[in-house]
Amino acid sequence: MTAGQPALAIAATIATTDSGGGAGIPADLKTFAACGVYGVSVAVALTAQNTLGVRSVHSLPLEFVHDQFEALDPDLRPEATKTGMLLSAAHISQVCSELSRRQWGPLVVDPVMVAKSGDRLLEESAVETMRRQLLPLAQVVTPNWPEAAALSGLPVETEAQALSAGRAIAALGVEYVVVKGGHSPGEPADLVVHRDQVTRLPGRRVATRHTHGTGCTFSAAIAAYLARGLEPLPAITKAKQYVVAAILAAPGLGAGHGPLQHFPKGWPESSG
Repeated sequence: MTAGQPALAIAATIATTDSGGGAGIPADLKTFAACGVYGVSVAVALTAQNTLGVRSVHSLPLEFVHDQFEALDPDLRPEATKTGMLLSAAHISQVCSELSRRQWGPLVVDPVMVAKSGDRLLEESAVETMRRQLLPLAQVVTPNWPEAAALSGLPVETEAQALSAGRAIAALGVEYVVVKGGHSPGEPADLVVHRDQVTRLPGRRVATRHTHGTGCTFSAAIAAYLARGLEPLPAITKAKQYVVAAILAAPGLGAGHGPLQHFPKGWPESSG
């Protein structure tokens, strides 16, 4: 940083690695860079995966998770934070304990439960821990339809049901609930529930199998724009624009659900 240049905002991802680079911490860090912030990370687990699926998951000791928070807090404290795959109830509780006693800015929760390949990424017993402990800490939560159903306990098979689920999740203490519409049978629309207001963000379906890491990328982009000082709804809207550009520019890698292009035309952005 040169004299007179504003400091680069910092955003943190608390999530899991992806050896294929398309989701989790690798995707989050690329997204942070593209959206004009400096990224730091706390890993809770390691995965061996590619575009075809997850081969194995190795959880990290809770003491090591704590050490990562301790290392970052006095030196590279973020202005906004996101969580991704947290694996277990114990890891969720640890993360909640760490965040509750630190000032790491607004929290975006991507409630990762199942991978694009169908592999389960969150222990079923951990869903209630997420509901009771993590969601009340969040400013924004970004469930897709199956995740919204799991978190709300309501069926989600129509847009009207997605809205009802979003309202039920908001009642858990979340300020902004973004129920993503990618699983809808028609054109996808994201529903942003904020208090008594609902904002519908329409989209168009892109005919592609290269969507691995879309949820991670969307939530990371929201965190990046929050770190840069945007209000939540503009941050959500801009993050959606970024994700669409990243999908459209996907490089076509892998034999399965391929990754996005995290540096599409127009990105990276400066933090100015």
